[in-house]
Amino acid sequence: MSVPVHVSTHLHSYTGGLSTIEADGATLAELLVDLDRRYPGLRFRVVDEQDRVRRHMNFFVGGEMTRSLDQRIEPNQEVHILGALSGG
Repeated sequence: MSVPVHVSTHLHSYTGGLSTIEADGATLAELLVDLDRRYPGLRFRVVDEQDRVRRHMNFFVGGEMTRSLDQRIEPNQEVHILGALSGG
């Protein structure tokens, strides 16, 4: 099942400048593996060595924020991968 994935600007260097890409997966974890196959290095930017979502990353599946890699993805849902903003 291929779903649209919208990525924030700081990940565009991995997607060849694309802000919306397609990926397959029934869960967020599977989707990230497929994204990394298509766009090498992207997964490591959002998931750390212990398979945890990096602190500064946010995922939205079907409009709902999640930090669980086990989050199910339905065929009609969109996924957004966003970097948190910080500053002072």
